[in-house]
Amino acid sequence: MKRKEIKSVPKGELENKLIELKRELMKQNAQIRIGTTPTNPGKVKQMKKLIAKIHTQLKKTEAKPASSKNVEV
Repeated sequence: MKRKEIKSVPKGELENKLIELKRELMKQNAQIRIGTTPTNPGKVKQMKKLIAKIHTQLKKTEAKPASSKNVEV
């Protein structure tokens, strides 16, 4: 997924995708630690990057409403 695609996805779906990616990453890491050769070694790196992108987008959406308030002094 690219950043533009991540921005268009609703928050609930992003959270579900994040959980799914973390589970798959755990499985991949377990296979690597056991000694099994991964079918696609670059997949782990891609999953980590995608998890980071989703975390970043979720943080931005949480911070956005708080910073958009107009406070009059």
